[in-house]
Amino acid sequence: MSKRTASASNGGQASSGFPVFTGLDYAKFFAAGALCCTVTHGMTTPIDVVKTRSQIDDVFKGKGMLTVGRSIVAKEGTKGLLTGFGPTAVGYLLQGGGKFAGYEYMKSALARRAGSYENAVAQRQFIYLFGAAAAETAADVLLTPCEAVRIRLVSDPSYAKGMPSGFMRMLGEGGVRQLYAGFIPIVAKQVPYALGQFVVNEQMHEVAKKQLGAEAIANYGPLGNTALTLGCGIVAGVAAAVLSHPADTLLSRINKGQGGKGSATSKLIRLAKEAGPVGIWSGLGPRIVMTAFLVSGQFGLFGVFKSAFGAPPGIEIHRED
Repeated sequence: MSKRTASASNGGQASSGFPVFTGLDYAKFFAAGALCCTVTHGMTTPIDVVKTRSQIDDVFKGKGMLTVGRSIVAKEGTKGLLTGFGPTAVGYLLQGGGKFAGYEYMKSALARRAGSYENAVAQRQFIYLFGAAAAETAADVLLTPCEAVRIRLVSDPSYAKGMPSGFMRMLGEGGVRQLYAGFIPIVAKQVPYALGQFVVNEQMHEVAKKQLGAEAIANYGPLGNTALTLGCGIVAGVAAAVLSHPADTLLSRINKGQGGKGSATSKLIRLAKEAGPVGIWSGLGPRIVMTAFLVSGQFGLFGVFKSAFGAPPGIEIHRED
């Protein structure tokens, strides 16, 4: 089906020629996004533990991924690499659903607001950027409490036995304010991450279609299209890791309880000065590996789950000439 005439499974056509997705369609997008993110983030928990320890433990500063991982296993056993699995799985179940469904919603709404397919193509970079940023900001409201508990458990494994007890302890000690203390830093991390993930992925697909031709890609079959999806996702994942890493480091330190008193902004500035150029980029290597896997895996699984749920195809506004 063409981009102009494809219609939502249960929806109709807008005057602009774009499909109008129904609530059920967005529920399917949410479910597919939730599953693809919780599966991939759950699988990369050991890498995330190593990355977080590299960021917040000065003893690991400047050390390689394998060195940090071996040290954690030596002191805490292999279970140390799974610390925070519960909040990771739950947090990204909620965030992934909100992010993917939100991006589809924003892209659809902004494309239809442009008035025509041609106008939407001309405005596509704004649509990608604004849509990704808005969707991620909304999804971060769901993610922040779980991420706060995860980082606290990773930085101090003795803090609680798991997500429920960790959540209740943080809530009892500092209330909702403590659970959302990292909201501004997490938005500062996740929005650049989302821009790298969605915008670069859209651009890579556009480049591929220009170089290979949409007709040739359509003839590649499932295996070829999967390879294309994963390849574009890997590039997008590297971009997402680099764009978001400084804020990710500061978020890890804030949720460990560092930064002193004051607003989140003042803590960010203070921690950035303390970390310095070396500290702010500590753990980037493991994070690039992790994020390249995450993003490519998420796009691959998102397509699989969408198909399984009978979700309609998303709107495409790539420029192909």
